[in-house]
Amino acid sequence: MRVLVVDDQPLNCILLKTMLEQQKYEVAIANNGAQALDILRQESIDIVLLDVIMPVMDGFETAPKIKELAGDVYLPVIFITTLEDHNSFEKCLAVGGDDFIHKPFDKVILSAKIRAHARTRRLSQEANQQKKQLEYHYNQIEREHEIVEHIFSNALDQSSQYQQYCDYHLSPASMFNGDMFLMAKSPMGGFYCLLGDFTGHGLAAAVGALPASRIFYAMVSKGMAVNDIAYELNQVLSSLLPSNMFCAAAIVELSESGKSLSVWLGGLPDLYLIDEKGEVIKTLESQHMALGILDNDEFERNTIHLEVDAGKRLVMATDGIIETENSKGEMLAEERFKQVLKSTSHISTEQIVSYTQRFSEHSAQQDDLSIAIINCLPSKVISKAPIEYSSLPFELKVDIDQTNIISADPVLELVDVLSRIKGISEHRSNIFLLLSEAYNNAVDHGVLGLDSNIKNKEEGFLEFYQLRANALSNLQQALIVIHVQYCPSEHSLSFSIRDSGKGFRPNIKCDRDLKQEHGRGLSLLHEIAQQISFNNEGNEVTIVYSLL
Repeated sequence: MRVLVVDDQPLNCILLKTMLEQQKYEVAIANNGAQALDILRQESIDIVLLDVIMPVMDGFETAPKIKELAGDVYLPVIFITTLEDHNSFEKCLAVGGDDFIHKPFDKVILSAKIRAHARTRRLSQEANQQKKQLEYHYNQIEREHEIVEHIFSNALDQSSQYQQYCDYHLSPASMFNGDMFLMAKSPMGGFYCLLGDFTGHGLAAAVGALPASRIFYAMVSKGMAVNDIAYELNQVLSSLLPSNMFCAAAIVELSESGKSLSVWLGGLPDLYLIDEKGEVIKTLESQHMALGILDNDEFERNTIHLEVDAGKRLVMATDGIIETENSKGEMLAEERFKQVLKSTSHISTEQIVSYTQRFSEHSAQQDDLSIAIINCLPSKVISKAPIEYSSLPFELKVDIDQTNIISADPVLELVDVLSRIKGISEHRSNIFLLLSEAYNNAVDHGVLGLDSNIKNKEEGFLEFYQLRANALSNLQQALIVIHVQYCPSEHSLSFSIRDSGKGFRPNIKCDRDLKQEHGRGLSLLHEIAQQISFNNEGNEVTIVYSLL
């Protein structure tokens, strides 16, 4: 430890130097304040013993300059003085002094005070070093956050391209958002979006957003169906994320005409289809578990299909909205949320978020707040090079017996096969929708003989699917034949689906009442297909789909 003695009296300097060196301290000598400051600028000093009355620069002037040179580290200044009046003591403390020692010097007291102040200096040095380390790591983290935030914003932000189709708001609870909202258009002009809510919030919750966005954009560019996208996302996230993390999600496709919606919904709060006044005309409940939980063989692809009119809007939000609490501990909840939707004609997401903040009385945000409103509008096909189609005609016939009806997913496998034909992959989403609706009708109403009117009951959907499960488990003999023909000269695909059941006559009406919970599949088929016809027995449907 190095001590600086500042005194204009040579005898005092010799005496202090001798006493301190006997206690193994290194000693430097200065005869006035100016010399002391020069030494401090050049050498490392741990304690300063400072006389008050000196020529050139006295102790009162020197002390504050010493403190300024010391910076953030505690450098003790002990005044050595013969002054006895209280005003002098107060002035010594006011200019930066930390202690006193009177002349003539008491060796024991001097030694005790130096040891006490030396301990304080060591603690100050350690604290300052830790502060520098913290500042370094903080700056490193800030820099890394800036880089990651830049990557995230560039990878995920598509807001400027699709403003007419979608109004959305993302408000993270911390720097990084555990929610994500992705938008893209398919080659056929369909508008896709994905609202996802990863477990938790912050950077840990956001790590899944980049691989998820990559999969979403790649699959939309190929015109894949929403359940195909969900399947691929589930596969990647289940292998990527730890077991306690998952992603609740809604994946939506709005057709090019703006007249039909396809939705895969897993783990998010209810989605609401509303009119221009905000009245809820249909509630879409989650049908599946969140992404990243189930294995491939457990994953469910069921999709909700809706026929919609221009002016209808689809509202989806993460649980941060409805679980916002006020000072009384009351949640905003679904019913209050629906009242907010109809409080203003053509309400915006900013207005909804503003209401949410007022409801919470502007308390600290506890979760990420994310909401999106999809406007059901027709879109223009993305400008692209002409699609090249295969010039070879082909014909494909698939016989599906009771074993495969019970256990397999023939529609998906058939669509995978068709998608390998040049040009047809661009239409994958529409082809999947056509085949899945026709095939499900053949199974449910043709083979199993179930009545959709059961779904009109209060617990009708549950009863219907229980009856369906029981009927499938008892199915003894059944056959569904799918026949596909491709005509390159007309650029069309023709599908016929025939079942071995008694047949049924679908009641095809122009029913646009979206409050009806079922029975709109055939209307959707008419929206997508060029032609649909049934045979007299009602057990075969023929669908013609134009690729142009």
